[in-house]
Amino acid sequence: GLELSHCVGANSVGPAVPWRSGGPCKMKRVRTVFKPEQLERLEQEFLKQQYMVGTERVDLAATLHLTETQVKVWFQNRRIKWRKQSMEQKAAKLSQFGVIQPATADSTDIKDHEEDTVDVEL
Repeated sequence: GLELSHCVGANSVGPAVPWRSGGPCKMKRVRTVFKPEQLERLEQEFLKQQYMVGTERVDLAATLHLTETQVKVWFQNRRIKWRKQSMEQKAAKLSQFGVIQPATADSTDIKDHEEDTVDVEL
């Protein structure tokens, strides 16, 4: 889930530093581990539509026993992965024909969509 681990205090290895801003300790979000059945269903839904919003997202989250935020972030990350794969395939096709890609066209296209930035919502 979207839980936070305990503070890193004086008895821990390393100094206590704030996670994000202003806190007296370091908080680390626990990474969500999806079950294979959940990933399969999420991938199926992504193939149908790349944007999951509103009641569809709520229903899918409930069906998969996930939070709405987990589903939202999964779709955001999956779109980023899909765009990266698409750009790599395009570059491979162009290289077959001897067309050289500019060096600056690596990840700038991915960052163009502000909606796809991944925010941790607690």
